[in-house]
Amino acid sequence: MGEPSGLTELVAAASGGDENAWSVIVARFSSLLWGVARAHRLDQSDAADVVQNTWLRLLDNLGRIERPEALAGWLATTARYESLSVLRRRGREHLVRDEDLAGRAVDVEAIGLDTALLGDEQDAQLWSCFAQLSQRCQRLLRVLMVCDRPSYSAVSQALDIPVGSIGPTRMRCLRTLREAVAGSGYVFEPGGRS
Repeated sequence: MGEPSGLTELVAAASGGDENAWSVIVARFSSLLWGVARAHRLDQSDAADVVQNTWLRLLDNLGRIERPEALAGWLATTARYESLSVLRRRGREHLVRDEDLAGRAVDVEAIGLDTALLGDEQDAQLWSCFAQLSQRCQRLLRVLMVCDRPSYSAVSQALDIPVGSIGPTRMRCLRTLREAVAGSGYVFEPGGRS
């Protein structure tokens, strides 16, 4: 018998103590949990706590998951509640520097100091335009960027917005971002830095 791949099989196997199934679940949904935590603008440490606590909650409830196919939504909702709990405990929202959100380090030696500085300026300009978006747009776009094909159901539960409004809201947010970028003089160069 091969490794379980469907969510129903994975949840059943993980519930029975299969460490490989648990690892597959963690690998499949970790980026979603990080995206939800970062969408709440938590710093690295608090976001890590949210992710860890969400996995612990799943571990505690793994045998009680009635609809394994809805696991992404369950995880997203749990991560959202954990994020809100962190914010309540802190009594204030922790802001994250935009460069922390870029998610990549620049190898200065590999691409040259001038190119790195230009790239950093462009990134800063792009993140400045992103910061002009409403909080709702910023959260939505951050969650949608964390994985290749996010489940709109999971996004809906993570951000507490109707599934049917995700696509239109995303398009409005991207249009607003595009206009801000165009107004800032930012020049996108295809084939440049990636």
